[in-house]
Amino acid sequence: MEILPQIIQVLANLGILTFVIASMAALGLSLTIKQIVEPLRNVRLLAVVLLANFVLTPALALLLKLLIPMSEGYSIGLLLLATAAGAPFLPKLVQVAKGDVPLSVGMMVLLMVVTILYAPLMLPLLLPGVQVNPLDIATSLVVLMLMPLAIGLFVKARYGELAANLQPTFAQISNVGLMLGFVALLVINGRTLLGVIGSGAIVAVLLLIVGAFLIGWLLAGKKRGARAVMGLGTAQRNVSAAFVIAGSNFSDPDVLILCMVGALLMLVALMFTAGELGKRAPATPSVATNATPAPRAKKPR
Repeated sequence: MEILPQIIQVLANLGILTFVIASMAALGLSLTIKQIVEPLRNVRLLAVVLLANFVLTPALALLLKLLIPMSEGYSIGLLLLATAAGAPFLPKLVQVAKGDVPLSVGMMVLLMVVTILYAPLMLPLLLPGVQVNPLDIATSLVVLMLMPLAIGLFVKARYGELAANLQPTFAQISNVGLMLGFVALLVINGRTLLGVIGSGAIVAVLLLIVGAFLIGWLLAGKKRGARAVMGLGTAQRNVSAAFVIAGSNFSDPDVLILCMVGALLMLVALMFTAGELGKRAPATPSVATNATPAPRAKKPR
């Protein structure tokens, strides 16, 4: 019986790794470099995206950490979510919200790449007294996220038909890995997860989601499509990166539990929010950043 928990833990780690690698590969197989770069030519918007995700959202998490009583593990998990941006799920959310999908793709990849550079530098500063190895964080993020993405982009650029055939398979593998990881983590940490319910950690995660959404929404300007991207893109943190950092750098199960709770709450809250935004969108919204409205037909005399 003693070996059973070890087997389940291995399955949990395998599931999460499969989810991260397969989701990044599927993303690369569905994108082109032009799709990523084109929407990011707006320098002001670029600066606002970075400000919202890497200055204001971590600052909000620090404030919540000070105001809401939590265990050290939960506090670390909250900061991991706050410093990890660029969720692969963002384009789907924006599509449901009928926002600017091309912009969401460019923003997602930009934030993902910056996270790989930013998290290893900032986490040791945000977690004084906690042992964090910046090189280990950077290495794990590059190997598990950036490399599969780059390989997927290469295959898409050189072998388009092969990429089109492989992309749905990797997307399915990603979904299976996520389910396997979540179920195994629930089995191992079920009691701990139940302990989170009603605690300050739940409140902190919810406030982080709401606050980050408002930060992005308010900084986006007046364009509705950009507002949807900024609001959802700032609130939907990169859970894949948070899982990688938590699993390879922290032995406290509370860190991974908080990341898992954050993933579930973000999925439910932001999918609901995206649906409500989609219902309120114009009947035929434009999804291109610089799209021009179609000319009006002349009335017959």
